[in-house]
Amino acid sequence: MTGAVIAIAIVLIVIGGITASVVAYFRLQRHRADAVAMAEYRRLAEEAVANQEVLQGQLSELHDRIKSVESLLRSVD
Repeated sequence: MTGAVIAIAIVLIVIGGITASVVAYFRLQRHRADAVAMAEYRRLAEEAVANQEVLQGQLSELHDRIKSVESLLRSVD
């Protein structure tokens, strides 16, 4: 009877270890996927900031052109 209890305990310990290993593996995979997604998000955010700076420069240039056109129109009056 004692041998059967020991065998069952060993089997339960092995199954518990395998279960813990599988859970840890999938947790690690989820963490890696989150890290990849965050890196992609960071790249997109940096790209958006760069595009926004370009647009801001273009708007500034257009503003200056409009001011010069307004100035010319006023001088014609």
